[in-house]
Amino acid sequence: MATLNEKKTCSQRMENFQRFVWNPDTGQLMGRTLINWVWISLYYVAFYVVVTGLFALSIYSLMKTLNPYTPDYQDRLKSPGVTLRPDKYGEKGLEIYYSLSSNNSWNGFVTTLENFLAAYNESVQRDNKNCIGEDYFFQNSFHPPNHTKCSCKFTREMLENCSGLTDPTFGYSEGKPCVIIKMNRIINFLPGNGTAPKVNCTTLEENRLVDAHYYPANGTFSLHYFPYYGCKAQPTYVNPLVAVKLLNISLNKEVAIVCKVVGARITSGNPHDPYEGKVEFKIRIKN
Repeated sequence: MATLNEKKTCSQRMENFQRFVWNPDTGQLMGRTLINWVWISLYYVAFYVVVTGLFALSIYSLMKTLNPYTPDYQDRLKSPGVTLRPDKYGEKGLEIYYSLSSNNSWNGFVTTLENFLAAYNESVQRDNKNCIGEDYFFQNSFHPPNHTKCSCKFTREMLENCSGLTDPTFGYSEGKPCVIIKMNRIINFLPGNGTAPKVNCTTLEENRLVDAHYYPANGTFSLHYFPYYGCKAQPTYVNPLVAVKLLNISLNKEVAIVCKVVGARITSGNPHDPYEGKVEFKIRIKN
């Protein structure tokens, strides 16, 4: 019992550890001979090579079954979301608050619109096609050399008084601001069921039409921008837009507005997604 409880000195512990690391009597390194270490190393090398190979094979097989142009599963999006520019969010959601007497209060909105519409300049759209048809633009084949499809041109000139070309302030300086409505993209989505969907803006509280001008005419999304075939098939595609120039907005009063995209296959009553088919915002203009 005394032997079991015998305490070893520090030098004895170091000597035992050194013999564990290398035992010159048996030729063992850390309890194993050199040939044992070789076999163990070869086993783990072979094991990880096989695991890595199986993982690479599974990823390769998965990628070969995927269509790079169309997602396999699209059942989660039945109706497109709708977004607004300028998109300044406050405590109550999208808010467009500014003062006519302070340029700094609306300069940010103008900058947001100008930056957003930069992709719609004629120089950027030069490779896209001038589409004039009033029906869907179906494309069953790809075009060489990049295996892509055509995209219809949408330029900021189509937004007329809300293009920022004739009025660089987009109407904010005169109390008749422009907002831009955009539908999110869904591959192969066909809105309108043959009739172009249009934007309809009403006041949220009174549910009456907002006094506004819509651009393009009637606030419609032309059907020739649909279907969308994906960013790989249409790398130069730009979303069609509808600009709304708000008129006769009461000064010093907050007005809640909802703009809906009205058309077949477009829904706007989803309680779990407030931006499906519509966008709500508040506007207040101080004098």
